[in-house]
Amino acid sequence: MLTVDFGRFPVRAGHRVLDLGCGGGRHAFEVYRRGADVVAFDLDPGELTPVTSMFGGMRAAGEVSAQTGAGAISGDATAMPFGDGAFDRVIASEVLEHILDDQRAMNELARVLRPGGLAAITVPAFLPERICWALSSEYHDTPGGHVRIYTRVELEAKLARAGLTALWHHHAHGLHSPYWWLKCAVGVHDDKHRLASAYHKLLVWDIMRKPALTRRAEQALNPLIGKSLVVYAVKSPAGRVDG
Repeated sequence: MLTVDFGRFPVRAGHRVLDLGCGGGRHAFEVYRRGADVVAFDLDPGELTPVTSMFGGMRAAGEVSAQTGAGAISGDATAMPFGDGAFDRVIASEVLEHILDDQRAMNELARVLRPGGLAAITVPAFLPERICWALSSEYHDTPGGHVRIYTRVELEAKLARAGLTALWHHHAHGLHSPYWWLKCAVGVHDDKHRLASAYHKLLVWDIMRKPALTRRAEQALNPLIGKSLVVYAVKSPAGRVDG
């Protein structure tokens, strides 16, 4: 399930892409399939073992070009081991809300992005996230959990301070917000609850089948209750995107 819209975030062969806070690697895998060289970066080394295995599996299955590179590195988003302007594209999906010094992380994100390069930043959207926090302290008050709720204005202002100009935005995963509200109401970690389990099966079915009815429903819900806010930004004083 991708949060970044690659129609708005073009990635091609020859690009070097950083997936910052890659987690399970969903965006890194898509970047790799599109022919770009990708670095999956995450604080938790345990997350990177299956990501590395998946990269190897994709190569073995012939899903990617032999000339395309992919690697995984563990490290701190506020002090990354990359040179200035090392990447053409940076993705930071659902990671900034976990970082205490988020401004420093955004500064680092901007530092490693080349001038004219694009960044795609996704965070939990304000309204769905606010409801989750109101329904359950367990949802956010855990080690490594969410430490803030962003408004778009706040996120774009922090990106601007880092030297990134927001170009456009959208919301994603409107069908997922009710699921998380339900989880917060019945118990965040109670995966066996009848209602939560049934909704989860519905979401899995939707992701796998992509039926027209639910796709249209999500498109209608996204601007209202989309679980994620996605902001695309460029590192360029003139706001110009380079290919």
